[in-house]
Amino acid sequence: MGLSVSIVLIVLALIMTQKKENCVFCRICNEEEQSEILYKDDEYVVFPDIKPAARHHYLIVTRKHIRNAKQLTVEHKSLVEKLVQIAKQVLNENGADLSDVRFGFHWPPFNSIQHLHLHAICPASSMSFVSRLIFRPDSWWFVSPEYVMSRL
Repeated sequence: MGLSVSIVLIVLALIMTQKKENCVFCRICNEEEQSEILYKDDEYVVFPDIKPAARHHYLIVTRKHIRNAKQLTVEHKSLVEKLVQIAKQVLNENGADLSDVRFGFHWPPFNSIQHLHLHAICPASSMSFVSRLIFRPDSWWFVSPEYVMSRL
């Protein structure tokens, strides 16, 4: 196996073993890490993505540490619906046009943060070529809430 392949496998292994106590999203939810909080309640927190793909690029995060969308079960159907509902609410409150929005989850192993989060990106039409690739709907690495729901 080549050195570059070995390095990629090691990095993926480190990402996959990320522990809750080391999770930056858990720290943001617990206000131990600095971030602009756009919404919060007992179960969810919303904050801007640190590398926005569009003017409005928000992450809707569960306070409960769930590793990723593949961990969801049929019992989580209402959770996915609530993530989308909150995303629409925050986008609307911040003046976004909901007719040009992209929602999605990174699909393992293509996620760098091991904490469930929904991306809400608007206007989707303003994304760069690279962002359109990264956040390409229903690809191997980024999936829509509808796709996640269909797997529950």
